[in-house]
Amino acid sequence: MTDRIEDRGRDDGHDDGRDTAPQADAETARFMERFASELTQAGMQRMASRVFAALLVSEEGAMTSAELSERLRISPAAVSGAIRYLSQVDLVGREHVPGSRRDRYVLHNHIWYETFLRRDQLLSRWGKLLRDGSEIVGPDTAAGHRVAETAEFFDFLHDEMNRVLDRWKARKDAERTAATGAE
Repeated sequence: MTDRIEDRGRDDGHDDGRDTAPQADAETARFMERFASELTQAGMQRMASRVFAALLVSEEGAMTSAELSERLRISPAAVSGAIRYLSQVDLVGREHVPGSRRDRYVLHNHIWYETFLRRDQLLSRWGKLLRDGSEIVGPDTAAGHRVAETAEFFDFLHDEMNRVLDRWKARKDAERTAATGAE
C-alpha cells in the first residue's frame, strides 16, 4: 500500500517536495523574462532589463555578478554592461561582500518611489528651462507658444507627480504604523 501512495505521489509531481521548488523556479524564471521583455519594450536595454528583473525577484534583492551570470546564463561582460546602465539610471547600487573581493548589486530601497522622485525633479528642471526658452525664442511666436505649452505640460506633470508621491508615502507610512501597532 505504501508503494502505491509513493507512486501516486510521484505521478502528480509531489513525491517529497523536490519537484515543487523547480516548478516554482521555472515559473519565476518565466515571470522574470516576461517582465524584462516589458521593460525592454518600454525602452530599457535588453540585458539591463533582464538583470533588473533577476534582482527584483531574488529573495534578497541583491546578487553578485557570478550569480547573475549563472541565473541568466549570460557572460560576465553582459552583466557588467547591464549593471553599468542600471547604476547610471540609479536603479541599482553596489556594495562590497565582506570577507571577499566581490561586489553585490543591490536594488535601492523604495526603488520606484525614489525613481519617480528623481523624475519629478527632472520635470521641474525641464519646466524652468522651457519657460526660459519660451522667452528666448519669443513668447509671441509659434515656436515660443510650443515651448511654453511644453513647459506648462511639464509643470502640470510635476505638480501631479508630487501629489501622487505624497499619497504613496502617506499610504506606506500608514501601513507601517498599522503593522507596528498590531504587533
